[in-house]
Amino acid sequence: MVKFARRTAGLAAASLLMLGSIALAQAPAPANPPVRVRATVEKLDGNKLMVKMASGQDTTINLADNFRVLGIEKTTIGDVKVGNYVGVSSMPQTDGTQKAIHVHIFPDAMRGTAEGHVPWDNRPGSMMTNAAVETTVAGNDGQTLTVKYKGEEKKVVVPADAIIVKYVPGDKALLTSGAKIFIAGAARQPDGSLNAANVSVGLNGLTPPM
Repeated sequence: MVKFARRTAGLAAASLLMLGSIALAQAPAPANPPVRVRATVEKLDGNKLMVKMASGQDTTINLADNFRVLGIEKTTIGDVKVGNYVGVSSMPQTDGTQKAIHVHIFPDAMRGTAEGHVPWDNRPGSMMTNAAVETTVAGNDGQTLTVKYKGEEKKVVVPADAIIVKYVPGDKALLTSGAKIFIAGAARQPDGSLNAANVSVGLNGLTPPM
């Protein structure tokens, strides 16, 4: 009986150890999520872009050999047309609509970029919706957009104080000291630097509202 009890205890311990090993084997690898860069340019040296992050931290961004630069310029809600592909950061409202913080208009070549409705971080609780504009209607509270993505739709109220911008062609000459930049998905490196293939630059002193 004692031997049986010991054997049973041993099997139970072995089973727990095996279950623990399976759990560890199934656990996902530590994530290294893309970094959203909101920063001010200090200088560009070859393909190394030195910036001061919005948090105040000095950071080096290693740009790809064929890195692309886009300008971001301010525009008006009148430039948002049916059929445009847009990005909207917004705050969810109790009636199910979204209240826009900003809207950016993508060029046609970027249609489909990061399509969807996901949590964002330019304000606590904010969302980002990348979608096509189905309708646009003026109202007392501002312009109301119906946007569609992946078979879903959202109604977005764009108040008068929302920032409206659009992407325009740019080049590395825009990466001058003091320019405000945004990078949606830089890759963190072991030494703390970041790698990126694209940079968006606010024009005429604009801070990208993304």
